[in-house]
Amino acid sequence: MKEVRALRERTIGLPDEYFVIFVGNMLTEDSLPTYQTVINTWDGVRDATESSSCPWAIWTRAWAAEENRHGHLLRTYIYLSGRVNMLMIEKTMQYLIGAGMDNGTENKPYMGFVYSSFQERATILSHGYMARLAKEAGDPVLVRLCGTIAANEKRHENAYTKIIEKLVEADPNATVLAVENMMKKRIVMPHHVMSDGQDSNLYEHFSAVSHRMRVYITRDYAEIIDFFITRWKLEKLDEAEARSAQDFVCKFPFEVWKLEIVSRNQSYIQ
Repeated sequence: MKEVRALRERTIGLPDEYFVIFVGNMLTEDSLPTYQTVINTWDGVRDATESSSCPWAIWTRAWAAEENRHGHLLRTYIYLSGRVNMLMIEKTMQYLIGAGMDNGTENKPYMGFVYSSFQERATILSHGYMARLAKEAGDPVLVRLCGTIAANEKRHENAYTKIIEKLVEADPNATVLAVENMMKKRIVMPHHVMSDGQDSNLYEHFSAVSHRMRVYITRDYAEIIDFFITRWKLEKLDEAEARSAQDFVCKFPFEVWKLEIVSRNQSYIQ
C-alpha cells in the first residue's frame, strides 16, 4: 500500500488531459485481438494455423505478445493511479474490439507493412511525448514506463521499415503504388472507432485533447511521411511506371504541412 500511495502522490502533478491520452495509448496497445486478426488477412504472410512455423507467423505472434505486455503495463498503472473510471475503460475496450478495424490495407501485405511502419512511428512519438510530460511532472517511474514502451516500439518500427526497404529494392513500382494508396486513404489510428456507449464522438474528443496538448498533431503526420520518404529513398527512384505515384508521395508532406499552417492560423484567429 505504501508503494500505491507513493504512485498516487506522483500523479498529482499530472492534469486530467494527460490521462485522457494515456488511456488512449493503453486502448491502442490493448486492442491486440483486432491487430492480429487484421495481419492474418494479409495475403502471403498470414498465420494459417495460429501456430504456423512460417517466419511471418512467428514474428506476428512474438510482436503481439510484446504489445500485450505494453497494454497490461499501462492498464495496471492507470488502475493503481485511481485517476480513471476503470468500468468505462472496460466498456470502451469491449466496444473497440467488437467494432474491429478497417485500416484500408485490402488484405495486401505491401499496404499492410506501410501502415504498420507508420503506426509504429506514431506510437513512438506519442509514448515519447508522454514520457517528457511525466518528467516535467516529476514522476520518474512513469518516465521509465513510457520510455521503455517507446524503445520497444522503435524496434518494431525498424522491423517493418526494413521490410519496406527490401520491397523497394525488389519491387519498387508496386511498393511506391502501395505507399501512394495508403497516403490517399490517410493513415488512421487503430482506435478511431472507439466508443464508450455514451459519447458518439469519443474519438473526435480524444483527438481534440491530443491536439491541444500537442501530443500528436498534423505536423507529426507530415514529419512521419517525410521520414519514410527519406528512409526508403523514394525520391531517388527512377521507375517510369510509378512516376506519378512517386510524385504524389514526395509532395504529400508539403500538402499536410499546409494544413497544419492553416489550422494554426485559425486557432490564433479564434
